[in-house]
Amino acid sequence: MPFHRQGGRKWYLMVIMAFDYGDVRTGVAVCDRLEMLASPLAVVKESYQPRLLDKLMPLIEENKPELLVVGLPKNMDGSLGFRAQACREFAEKLTERSGIAHAMVDERLSSVMAHAALHQAGKKEKKHGAVVDAAAAAEILDRYLTWRKNRS
Repeated sequence: MPFHRQGGRKWYLMVIMAFDYGDVRTGVAVCDRLEMLASPLAVVKESYQPRLLDKLMPLIEENKPELLVVGLPKNMDGSLGFRAQACREFAEKLTERSGIAHAMVDERLSSVMAHAALHQAGKKEKKHGAVVDAAAAAEILDRYLTWRKNRS
């Protein structure tokens, strides 16, 4: 299993999958085994959580992540947003179904950053649509990867 060493620390590199859980759509992103690139993977349109989990399982089985990361909605002052409990429950159910551990990551402004990235890539705002959810998941995953690399 590949590992990375930095300042006397060593951690194992792994495939990680991230989710931007929403009422109607859930964005999904994944990183490569070297944890260098967080890429948007899919947007799953489903509001009923049991069916959403059914639709996510094939993506999980295909990509074989070793960790799942779920965005945690926080208010700008750092307090938990009204959807935080729903996201935590979603993460728990995702772990129960897949058998893969999860981590929660502050998702403040991830959608704003995703819109900005899509705009910078030349996509017109009208065409952002559901794609922004996968881009937001990639932003959440990128934050987690940065944290992993920089933690002391």
